[in-house]
Amino acid sequence: MGFYSIIGEIQNDFQQWLMEGLHRKLTENGYQNVDESQDNIRLVLQFADASSARPYRRKAQATYVVTIIEANEVPDNILKAGYPLLVRTLSNLLIYIVRTPEQFDTYFVTLEQGYYNVPYQDGQDEVYFDQMFKRLEPLASSHLIINNDFHPDLPQDLWEGDDVTQKMYQAGRKIEAMNLWPAPFPIQEILPPDDFRHVKRLYGIGGLSYGNVSARKNENHFWMSGSGVNKGDLRRIGQDILYIKGFDSDRQTMLLSVPPNVQPRRVSVDAIEHWMIYTEHPKVGAIVHIHAWMEGIPSTQINYPCGTLELAQAVAELVRQADEPTRAIIGLKNHGLTITGPDLDDIFERIEGKIIPQVPMN
Repeated sequence: MGFYSIIGEIQNDFQQWLMEGLHRKLTENGYQNVDESQDNIRLVLQFADASSARPYRRKAQATYVVTIIEANEVPDNILKAGYPLLVRTLSNLLIYIVRTPEQFDTYFVTLEQGYYNVPYQDGQDEVYFDQMFKRLEPLASSHLIINNDFHPDLPQDLWEGDDVTQKMYQAGRKIEAMNLWPAPFPIQEILPPDDFRHVKRLYGIGGLSYGNVSARKNENHFWMSGSGVNKGDLRRIGQDILYIKGFDSDRQTMLLSVPPNVQPRRVSVDAIEHWMIYTEHPKVGAIVHIHAWMEGIPSTQINYPCGTLELAQAVAELVRQADEPTRAIIGLKNHGLTITGPDLDDIFERIEGKIIPQVPMN
């Protein structure tokens, strides 16, 4: 059983109906409504007004926040209208509801800079709320694996990198040339200074940047890009590129070696996924994750958040089922691609000319 909380000011009868329907579906499926002061809340549903939207101050990394905002005009661009609100409220999802006398549309705006619609038909309340719950439940039930334990024990001959990190640098530049690294969103320009400091303390990041690249160093260790860094310029060891030496399952923590006297950055949130793949498939030498798509590929069926054990397990299972796990191309629903290869060159040869930049949302 998970705990959830509903906060914010209900502004009208419609929002009261929406709140009651979401509450009903969550409790019917075994989730318990608790006061927001508790530390172990998994899901917070926050009703907010667009003109005064503020972040919910999480007490723990594993709390997922969904902000619900109602608009009374149809915007020219849903993403342009909704994404700044998603960032301003530090939410994992934004439910952006457009309600006019002529129409009622519900849009889920995602951190991956996409959105999808949950339709409503008159008299079909239960169908509507079932679909809403289906999209919220992965947040309420998943387990976040983003803690890092840094050890200043990286061998000196790796302080400046090696031939593997040089290939990662070149791969980052290739992906940037393909325009497949979404530009980091300038959250420091949207958030007040105090909220921005809170984000950095809680997650150790300085911006939102999507996608990652990793490459195996040896049987048990691999290099991986950092979180929120400029992936078109992967140079600094311990910051842009990090050395992963293991995973502590008891503490749900990635173990990293860094050079001494370096203030390290966190590794990409997808490190647990890459660790699972490298551990199970010794011939996988590199992995690329991009927010793009290809036709005719197997895909995860549930939209689990980045950095969760559940997403990692779902991707690892599809890699396992591939005809050739060493050269798998796996779709992540509403998210992007994870591509394995014996090396980075092989990955680029296989995807050249086949990439669809826009991830289909459904």
